[in-house]
Amino acid sequence: MSKILDAIDRKILRVLQADGRASNIDLAAEVHLSAPQCFRRVRSLEERGVIRGYHAAVEPASLDLGVTAYVSLNIQSAAFARVRLIEDEIRSYAQILECHSVSGDSDYLLKVVARDLKALSLFLTDGLMQIDGVADVRSMICLEEIKPPSPMPTD
Repeated sequence: MSKILDAIDRKILRVLQADGRASNIDLAAEVHLSAPQCFRRVRSLEERGVIRGYHAAVEPASLDLGVTAYVSLNIQSAAFARVRLIEDEIRSYAQILECHSVSGDSDYLLKVVARDLKALSLFLTDGLMQIDGVADVRSMICLEEIKPPSPMPTD
């Protein structure tokens, strides 16, 4: 299904990204639509996969997750036949917040959280490096978050 967005759809997305808990009535008023029209638009955006879901942004430290790292991962060339199985294993780890297939020196870039450096080390050696077909894992520890995750630009 098409994901082409008009100006009203973009307004809806701007408002919902700023406040995912906005009521349909408040949203409709903000984007200058009737409540039923706004409801139909939001449902269409959800059904088309433009809106992936709604969630609460949780402070990692509140869950005793004091370390964030970006981890580059390479797959053995002989293991590319089972790449989808490797990706399934990567998806199974709750510590991995994001995983992207990338170009360049690595096959994947992962965003990982851990309680502390020891927990990260154990996760890398006893978890990721034990996945059949993983050739290399390298991590970069985040020292400070300069810009937190932001809404998608809608312009």
